[in-house]
Amino acid sequence: MRGDAHTMMINRYMIGMVLFLGMGLCSSCKGCNEQPAKVVRAVPTVPGPHGYDLKNPKKFIVSEPLHEISGIAFLRNNADTCYAIEDETGRLFHFHLGDGKFPAYKFGKHGDYEDVTILNDAEFVVLRSDGSLFVFPLELIKGGDNKTVRAYEHILPQGEYEGLYGDGGGKLIALCKNCPDDDQAEEVSGYVLEYNSRHSLAITNHFKVKLPAEKLHSIHKKIKFHPSCLARNPVTSEWYIISSVNKVLVVLDGQFNVKELFDLDPVLFKQPEGLAFGRNGDMYISNEGVQGNANVLLFSYKP
Repeated sequence: MRGDAHTMMINRYMIGMVLFLGMGLCSSCKGCNEQPAKVVRAVPTVPGPHGYDLKNPKKFIVSEPLHEISGIAFLRNNADTCYAIEDETGRLFHFHLGDGKFPAYKFGKHGDYEDVTILNDAEFVVLRSDGSLFVFPLELIKGGDNKTVRAYEHILPQGEYEGLYGDGGGKLIALCKNCPDDDQAEEVSGYVLEYNSRHSLAITNHFKVKLPAEKLHSIHKKIKFHPSCLARNPVTSEWYIISSVNKVLVVLDGQFNVKELFDLDPVLFKQPEGLAFGRNGDMYISNEGVQGNANVLLFSYKP
């Protein structure tokens, strides 16, 4: 009886092993006919204008005197030298991005200066928030008498201004950040000024930039659009406007009709106040320091 029991146990063991191996073989063969599942990961993207990746800039830290950098410009869209102002001391800085040196020229008294541009490839024009403009030749940054700075006090209508752009044909375009006659939930004012060889500067046109208010955000209860800077893309001829308070980049056609709006990441764009383009379309945006270092962000143009 003991031998029979032993034999039965061996037989049960053998049967179990055969069944186990058979199941494993079936499983293995089934796996041979199936391809392993591919794991597809969604890559988050930040929408931006065609040719620009708004989530991956190259960052340049600027010095403490430029902690409140409020405007940048390039001569003939040449990004080799960046010209910048900050909104307190009346100094124009000129530097190469990344080299750590920030020389400056004193053009005026303390004041709330908001933007800088270059007119006719020959003169700097600085915008003060009260609508005053200060004009002086490029050569002055190499040393000169600041009496050659021409001041056009309150030449723009009553309001608060932050955006200024100058071209090679003697025209300036200023955008109002906060003007009493504007319905800022829907529109803001722009002014065209012309400058002649006799240093006469006068407003020649007034226009409105109309916004789709339902697409705007704001830290305030009432949504208002407050332009911080503007520039023209030399490749596409489109106008670009940034509103820091709304954290938005607006793309417009040549007649200032809105084409697209793009939200800006507040972590990356802490306080965007300056905008300029390189000749190849590269976009540069400056951010005030807020809690940290001020910087200039480079967004390469890849059509």
